[in-house]
Amino acid sequence: MATMTLDELVVQLRSAYGADLLAVVLYGSAAGGERHAGHSDENVLVLVREVRPLAVHPAGAASRAWSKTGNRIPLTLTEAEWRSSVDVFAMEHADIKERHRVLWAADGFDPFAGISVSRADLRQQLEYETMATLLRVRAGMFATSDDPARRIELLAASAGQVLVVFRALARLIGEAPDANSEALCRRIAAHAGFDATPFEAVLAHRRKQTKLTAQEASAVMTGYHAGLERLVAFLDTLPVSE
Repeated sequence: MATMTLDELVVQLRSAYGADLLAVVLYGSAAGGERHAGHSDENVLVLVREVRPLAVHPAGAASRAWSKTGNRIPLTLTEAEWRSSVDVFAMEHADIKERHRVLWAADGFDPFAGISVSRADLRQQLEYETMATLLRVRAGMFATSDDPARRIELLAASAGQVLVVFRALARLIGEAPDANSEALCRRIAAHAGFDATPFEAVLAHRRKQTKLTAQEASAVMTGYHAGLERLVAFLDTLPVSE
């Protein structure tokens, strides 16, 4: 696999965008100190004044080189898009604000100045994302009913989004999300009234600490699905007011 450091990415982005580049921010598990080989990307947010046609080719080359290291293409927004999207992407804004490291910023530019996520926006997106996650897992449960190996892959692939949902719920109920993912699962499970064990088993498998077996796949999927069902029901009981 190709190699490219964060510093090298920043250098190439500065060359590509010139004075239009405002900030390059690392966010997610890598910024929060909980990076796990094989399942934790180094997620990068790029903020620019505007995306000019002349910047597309060099910025694209830098982005492709970064993706060849196993990371996602950098998330690129204009400053106006970043600040105006706080209502529709409330969960993402809250997550990035909490777990980030500014790799580079233009003089005097603060990516998070004036950024405030409202509880109403957070709840609205959280309800949507939780239901969407449940339905994706349910569809996968049906699709893999005769294939334990694929079922295990589906569970591992879904864990990242489930943790995003759990962190958002912790914020919604006024708590700081646990940095440790297993502790976060246990806390949310206690609030919502479901068993955290299947979620912890999936996380351990995802990190290669233990391996889910074909014999365990069905029971873990059943508990995982039941937990998400309970979470959807719990969200409906929360007060709507700010």
